[in-house]
Amino acid sequence: MSAPDLFVVCKNCQAEVSPYITECPYCGQRLRKRAPKIERPDAPSKPPKRAPRGRTRVRRADKPPKAPRLGRLRTGEIPGIRGDEHGKPWATIVLLALSLGLWLALAFVTLKAVAIGALDIEPWFYLTASLVNDGTAAQFATAVGLGLFGWLIERRNGPIVVVLLFLLCGPGALAIAVALDPGTLVFGTHGAALGFLCAWLVPVALARHKGRLDDDADLLGVLVIAAVLLLIPAISQGHVLSGVIGGALGALAGLLLAVLKPAR
Repeated sequence: MSAPDLFVVCKNCQAEVSPYITECPYCGQRLRKRAPKIERPDAPSKPPKRAPRGRTRVRRADKPPKAPRLGRLRTGEIPGIRGDEHGKPWATIVLLALSLGLWLALAFVTLKAVAIGALDIEPWFYLTASLVNDGTAAQFATAVGLGLFGWLIERRNGPIVVVLLFLLCGPGALAIAVALDPGTLVFGTHGAALGFLCAWLVPVALARHKGRLDDDADLLGVLVIAAVLLLIPAISQGHVLSGVIGGALGALAGLLLAVLKPAR
């Protein structure tokens, strides 16, 4: 029986190390999968294992550790790069810019010129009426609701959902309000802002109820914003019904989003 080597040389740092270790203590290089077995002089020798017929067993060198792999890609991502969930919400920014731009452009125009009082009007009137508000306070409050909850929805569901949700809870809510109460002039962004709030709140509330979400979102502050948006018609010439309908449509959309992509 041949005596074991007193040391081996690490291929990475060329240091002399013990032959009974698996990793180099100087550089951490992997030397072998497992430490060599120490033969005892009184132990009976075992016959070498024979490979099955027709097969040649080839010993492979130690494989390098596999590189970590990313999970499944999200919408808008490319291989090797994770999307930034805190990126710019372009759809929400465009909606806020349109609302502020129209409000400034129509500052010297009476709101009756853009308000909706009947269903048989041009389609673009619905979009215009859902972007303007009466007074600075109403414009600021709806901009906060639209921007905050639009950004949260866009971060989780993407810009297309934000645009569709605005069309549903803004122009759509105004059209339903006119159909239910014909002859009344309706306008304002509070319906779209309430729709965004409810569409974000419903999946979060359901996820918390089922124990899937543990975040620090202040739901009491969300309810305060909702109360302010509901009171906007009291301080301006908006219509209460359009805000309630916008919030209800947003809640239904939130239930759909909770099924398609639950909050985590």
